[in-house]
Amino acid sequence: MIIERTESPHWTSNSYLVADREGGHAILIDGNGVTGPLIEKARELGVTVDAIFVTHWHVDHVAGVDEYVAAFSAPVHAHAWTKDNIAEEVLRIDATVDDGDELAFGDLRVRVLYTPGHSAGQVSLLVNDSDVFTADVLFKGTVGGNFAPGNTGYADHRASVERLLELPPETRVHPGHTLPTTIGDELEQNPFVRIWRGVDPEGTEQVTAMDREATLILWAPDYDGSDKAWVRFTDTGEDGITGGSKVVR
Repeated sequence: MIIERTESPHWTSNSYLVADREGGHAILIDGNGVTGPLIEKARELGVTVDAIFVTHWHVDHVAGVDEYVAAFSAPVHAHAWTKDNIAEEVLRIDATVDDGDELAFGDLRVRVLYTPGHSAGQVSLLVNDSDVFTADVLFKGTVGGNFAPGNTGYADHRASVERLLELPPETRVHPGHTLPTTIGDELEQNPFVRIWRGVDPEGTEQVTAMDREATLILWAPDYDGSDKAWVRFTDTGEDGITGGSKVVR
């Protein structure tokens, strides 16, 4: 299997070309506005691009999808929620997928995992049981936030992360932003996961998060060099994960 990645210099979001072999079949996963290199690579490899998958509808993951469509005339696949709720002017979807769907493109076998939280309609894609494309669910050393537009909350997001962590530890993780990792590395090293597993304790520092009193459960590095915070709001007892810039310590 061949996996090629581009990273947006503006958003740090990733776009992927996944092929079974040179001269074979391929899919594209997400747009990030940096379309030229993967279009060129697909032509260099001589592959047929059979489908374009969109993990979720946020702009940093759909920018340039129309350019992929123009280059390869491949159908765009996304979750049914996305098709039903996102205007065609933002993203035109040709085929819908749902949890557990399995699709084949040449020797590529793609299994759809519904992983909401960061956004409704968000999917992760397990390819050939060896590589999982985790959108904005799980990153190297961190996890996604649950205050983005269209989010479905902390509980959904945590459940989605934990579902991915049930994959074999050698499974390679290709996140929606920045660098790859493995399930095993995230089980052992990801600070959010370590607290969820009971390995490390929760924090107790009192802070203000989004103008609300809260307990800072975890302050940890984010994928882009900034910080990410897991907080528990005092007034409701609800948890949330957000960028560090939203927290006053």
